[in-house]
Amino acid sequence: MTAKNKVALVTGGSRGLGRNMSLQLAKNGHDIIITYKSNQAEAEKVVAEIQAQGVKAAAFQLDTANTGTFDAFFDTVSGYLQTAAGSGTFDFLINNAGIDRGSLIPQTTEADFDELYHVHLKGVYFLTQKALPFIADNGRIINLSTGLARFVTPGYAAYASMKGAIEVFTRYLAKEVGVRGITANVVAPGIIETDFTKAVFEHAPQAIAHISAQTALGRTGVPDDIGGIVAFLCSNEARWITAQRIEASGGMFL
Repeated sequence: MTAKNKVALVTGGSRGLGRNMSLQLAKNGHDIIITYKSNQAEAEKVVAEIQAQGVKAAAFQLDTANTGTFDAFFDTVSGYLQTAAGSGTFDFLINNAGIDRGSLIPQTTEADFDELYHVHLKGVYFLTQKALPFIADNGRIINLSTGLARFVTPGYAAYASMKGAIEVFTRYLAKEVGVRGITANVVAPGIIETDFTKAVFEHAPQAIAHISAQTALGRTGVPDDIGGIVAFLCSNEARWITAQRIEASGGMFL
């Protein structure tokens, strides 16, 4: 890993949007660290794709719901960076890892609620907290929200509530880290065709048709619609953008 390259840490970077973000950041000349929860083979494939673009990449296992592992995780990452680049810090944190637990409010179980909470709110809050000493000054923090925090689709009350909380957290974060020149922003995708939403696309084509009809740009999203936005927010051109929510939904439900 060369000292001149900036380094991005992308959670959940082994698939879906995280993979696309990682590849887009690599295209901009950044070295990449991705995390994966269980599928190491898939993560290594992404690492190879990134390396094929001429930058360095590595993958580390991390369950973002398990806050008790965060200290050891950052010790490992910092040690890797110290050996590879001579500095134990990185520049960009992208909190992308997520799960889906859809249900109407009367059917929501405490177990599902807790899973969503641990991954989408508590995990993001405390992973960011633990990351702060390792993020270089003038770095970037990007949190993932959802269009569902603005418009309503029944069945996602718990999920969207966690993401709404992340939007508030990001504004507070931006205020606190601004003194170090670090920006903090939210990217809020609409429905994107990934393995995360595979069931909807395969089993509810009528819902997809309805969403497309209610979207200004007339279609649902693909990962390439999101990765470039994250890459832009990590660029010098975006240095004056902070505490903002950028919805990338193609104009869903305007």
